[in-house]
Formats: sequence, C-alpha cells, structure tokens
Amino acid sequence: MDNTEVTELIQELVRIETENPPGNELKCAEYIHGWFKEHEIETELIDEPVEDRPQVVARIGDGDPTLVLNGHTDVVPAGDREKWTYGPYSGTVDNGKIYGRGAVDMKTGLAIGMLTTRDIGKELERGDSSGSIIFHGAMGEETGDPGTKTLLEKGYTGEYGVVLEPTGMRVATATKGTAWYTITVSGEPSHASRPDQGTNAIENANHVIEALTDYGTDVRSREDELVGTAFATLTEFSAGTKENIVPERAEITLDRRVLPDERFEDLDEELNSILEQLADEHGIETEWKQYQIYEPSLTPEESRVTDVFRRNVAELTDVPTEPWGIPAATDTRDLINSAEMDAITWGPGDISQAHTFDEYIYEQEAVDGLHVLKQAARELLQ
Repeated sequence: MDNTEVTELIQELVRIETENPPGNELKCAEYIHGWFKEHEIETELIDEPVEDRPQVVARIGDGDPTLVLNGHTDVVPAGDREKWTYGPYSGTVDNGKIYGRGAVDMKTGLAIGMLTTRDIGKELERGDSSGSIIFHGAMGEETGDPGTKTLLEKGYTGEYGVVLEPTGMRVATATKGTAWYTITVSGEPSHASRPDQGTNAIENANHVIEALTDYGTDVRSREDELVGTAFATLTEFSAGTKENIVPERAEITLDRRVLPDERFEDLDEELNSILEQLADEHGIETEWKQYQIYEPSLTPEESRVTDVFRRNVAELTDVPTEPWGIPAATDTRDLINSAEMDAITWGPGDISQAHTFDEYIYEQEAVDGLHVLKQAARELLQ
C-alpha cells in the first residue's frame, strides 16, 4: 500500500453524498461492502435499525482478543453550495489537502479503518497475529440514531474499540454527554387589541429564560479535568400563531452538556426545581420533556487500549499524549456503556474543520493516522 491509496479511498468516500438528514447512507454502505468483497473479506449489509439505510460490517479472524474499528457513514448537510471553493462532494485535492463534506467527519476515519482491517486481516490470516478485527460502518450518528448500538446488540463487539472520529490523533478517554429539553410555557390567548384579557406566554417565557440563563451560569462552575466545563444553553424559541393574537404557548429548547460524573436524573431534578419555583413565585405554568440523551463515557486511564495508542502516537507523531477528553458526544459511549468495551475516541483530522464550508484534511495527517492505527492494532492483537 502506498500513500496514494489512502488519498484515493478518502476521495471515493467523500464523493458519495451521505447527508443526514435525510439519511442517504445507502450508496456508501454498498460501496464499502463491495470494497471488502473485492478484497475477499467477510462482510455484511445490515438493514437495521432503519430500513433502506443499511449499515456495513466486516470481520477477519475468530480468535481473541477482538478489536472493533468504528466509523459512521453519514455526514451533515453541505449547506449553501455557493460558499464552497470546491464542490462539497468533489473530493478535490489541492496543496496537500483533501476537500469535501466528510473529509474530516468522518470519511477519513472510515478509509483508514477499512485499510487497517484489510492489512491487519492479512497478518491474522498468515498467523502473524492472533485475535480478530471487526469494522463498523454505522448509520445515523449525526442525528443520534442507534446505528452503532444496533451493531453491538447484534454481536459485532470485542474487547477493544476505537471510534475513528477526528481528534487530531490525541487519545480521548472521555466524552461529554448531551441532554435536550423542551420547556412549554402556558398562557391564555386573546385578541391583541385586548391584551389584558389574556396571559402572554412570551412574557411568561421571559421569566423562564432568565431563570435558565442563571442556571447556565451556575452550571459552568462544574468542571471535569478531561472534557472541561458543563453547559446549559438556550438554543431555540418559538411562540405565537398570528400577529394579532396574544400567544397561548411558547416553547424553549435547552441544550445541556453533561460531564462523566453527572447523572441524568439529577439534571431532571434541577430543571424541575427551577420551574416549580417559577410557578410558586409568578404562577407560571410549564411542562417539560427530555427528548434526546447521549450518555457521557469514560475509559480508565490505565486501560490497555489507551496505553497502546498513546505509546504509538508518541513514537510516530509529535501529538501530545497527556490525558484528554472530547467536549462532545460520540458513539464511544455505546462501546463503553452498552458493550462494556475498553474503548477510546481517536482519529486524524482537526475537529474544528467538521461541519464547516471547505472542510478538509491534510493528506499527510491521514497517512500518519493510518500508520498509527495499523501499528496499534497490530500490538493489541499480538
């Protein structure tokens, strides 16, 4: 394998538009499935958990230990195409950079996972290494669908796992969690020419917004040495049905970023306490629901996968290797919390490039990432 193969595979994957929403993973899953078949590797398309949005897995070996390389095939929408220097699905290479939606998040992760599975698989078949290796091409990560979780439930699991998100090749042993809340604030409608006959839900919502803003300030005092600060951020607001009607309801969205030592039940109690106090002090009626959660995750610092990756990163790159975590959610949570795996988040690419116009990754970083991944996989499976 030469460096050109890495670049060309990333380009091929970037050129397959897999935007989510709506969830266009099909062609990419089929491409990866066909690629593994061409290399005579056992592979399967899995049409779960959502029909017509298949996932793809590959496996080599049947011994222990098993290493799982996980990536997601979906990307966020490209947005306004006019704001891209090159087409978002062109896979253009210019001045050592591969451009396109998903170049960082995370078609490069998929590419180096595929190549590592193939090359380490050959060593397994020759008997140079023991154990087995599994590749995940999961659907729906960008919208929180249970793609990875479904693959784990179907038995595609192992002792070790690497979620190949872009971390700049830093080894992340912790991730933040997320909880999204909708708070509905009640009022009484009336004609806007007689506003005192009604109760304005927007005015009631002002009290709620003020209280939640104060809560967000308080939450920032909570910190974790790996993933940083907790956040509670107001992200959406809607109210009203017509210009001349005093609104009867308003809706507020709260985005809560969760530290590894926080519990979702405690977050619920905190929100409930705030809203109960508003009811007592101002007579404001509210309802709330938690409609999406992503668990935080934490892998022990002394774990084998952590140690192996840190040593190989140190040997092959100049990337820092001190303890570190990601201030966002990744599918690593499913490997750790659902499958009880020894797992990390790790991959080439700068996360600040994800979801941007002119998203790119340096060719050399992709090559370096492949070298680290192959060497670490080889060591884990010896």
